[in-house]
Amino acid sequence: MDDLDRSIARAALRNPEFADLYDRGYQAFHIGTQLKLAREDAGLTQAQVAERLRTHKSAVSRMENQSEDIRLSTLQRYAQAVGCILKLELMPASEGTVARAIRGYQEELAAAPATSVRARRAKPAARYAEHGD
Repeated sequence: MDDLDRSIARAALRNPEFADLYDRGYQAFHIGTQLKLAREDAGLTQAQVAERLRTHKSAVSRMENQSEDIRLSTLQRYAQAVGCILKLELMPASEGTVARAIRGYQEELAAAPATSVRARRAKPAARYAEHGD
């Protein structure tokens, strides 16, 4: 488990609203990333995709960078413009990023001896004490 997953799990355990907000934000980011990767794989620029969609380059940039409210019909047209088909997938919330991070964090805590968690937290403080900081 990496530090980012640990941070996500801790934040979600402290604040239940965080989990929902994080997963929604992550999904929007993921959609935009997938659009950009598909465009790059097709060897196209944003301007070329915009021309195929009969829109402006700024609209394509917005789709790739702020895709939280993008319409399904727009996604389908974008996919066609870059030579792809759109595949929509639904999964249980229990498979979301935050839920997976929490499970991994809880498994890590259960597997680790109690002293190792304390020791990991104490290491940075000890390091600063050694250097007089």
